[in-house]
Amino acid sequence: MAISPDEMTRWRRHLHAHPGLTLHEEETAAFVLQRLREMGIEAESGIGGHGVVATIHGRGGDRLSNRSVGLRADMDALPIQEINPDLPHRSAVPGVMHACGHDGHTAALLGAAALLKADPAWFGTVRLVFQPAEEGGGGAKAMIEDGLFTRFPMERIFGWHNWPGLEAGTVAVHDGPVMAAGARFEIAFEGHAGHAALPHLTRDPMLGAGHCIVALQSLVSRNVDPLDSAVVSVTVAEAGEAQNQVPQRSVLKGTMRFLRDATGDALEGGLRRVADGVAATYGLSAAVDVRRGVAVTANRPAERDLAAEAAGAVSAVRRDLPPAMTGEDFSWFLQEVPGAFAWIGNGSAEGGRELHNPRYDFNDAILPVASAWLAEVAKRALAAPG
Repeated sequence: MAISPDEMTRWRRHLHAHPGLTLHEEETAAFVLQRLREMGIEAESGIGGHGVVATIHGRGGDRLSNRSVGLRADMDALPIQEINPDLPHRSAVPGVMHACGHDGHTAALLGAAALLKADPAWFGTVRLVFQPAEEGGGGAKAMIEDGLFTRFPMERIFGWHNWPGLEAGTVAVHDGPVMAAGARFEIAFEGHAGHAALPHLTRDPMLGAGHCIVALQSLVSRNVDPLDSAVVSVTVAEAGEAQNQVPQRSVLKGTMRFLRDATGDALEGGLRRVADGVAATYGLSAAVDVRRGVAVTANRPAERDLAAEAAGAVSAVRRDLPPAMTGEDFSWFLQEVPGAFAWIGNGSAEGGRELHNPRYDFNDAILPVASAWLAEVAKRALAAPG
């Protein structure tokens, strides 16, 4: 039978109060398995870490249709200390919270499972993919490497993310790119340490780091087409131990985001050029490490249209929003099978309710829309031409 909004809210708040950090989602996976068993849905766990994949067959199962579709939710939480003292379901785990709404994504997919289980009017197979380690832990790739698409075949896959600032319950579907590709970088300058009162006898890596931070700001403003989109942010600077010493080493860390691979290549080349140039100018050596992360999350045309049609059947639809420069692990699934990724409005972002903020909380009022959209897009995908 279908699950009530109140029950989904209880699930979501339980998950919020008991978050599982990236790569440590054991308790969340156990909760998901228990709810699926209560609904009589078969599932396998331990896929790509703590991943869970459930399978629901429509009327007649594989005897009448060999079509299949995947629906995905991420399960992990962030290493953030929650600041919601008046929230009854605030995190009970110090330093860990669901600051991105994955608790809501998980609860909504469980709700969609209940809707599909109770509905006899569809054929084929739906795979419910509960993914761990989305927040930089490589969970999607780990599930793929563990045989996700060979063990649980699916022709298409769909996912979503709650979106603060978008009207609650409105479903946004992008024509192409939804979220950006990303890379993390580290630049280490090696100098010559010495007494701060005798700087002429040193080679100062702090000086190199400072000039590098400023120069890196030119990568986007002077190296990327103004009609393209890119972000370069230096987020960590490490150097020095004593106030009266010029240190031996300085390290800068940060991220790059882009919507086209060619732009990412240009940013990486520019970053290396700047680091080498600064090092040569100040008599330092530079070591640059760039690690590409998620790919661009981009909707395929057929799946985009299915997502929008399903959204129109359950709620209001927006087709005019630009992509965001945030990254999404779902992009790795889209490298394997066609699919689409939607946003569902979480309502106002005021008062710190934006993603990754210590005051964030998922809007439980959108759970029925999210679960209905997931179930609807699965059924439409199974009925669409292959």
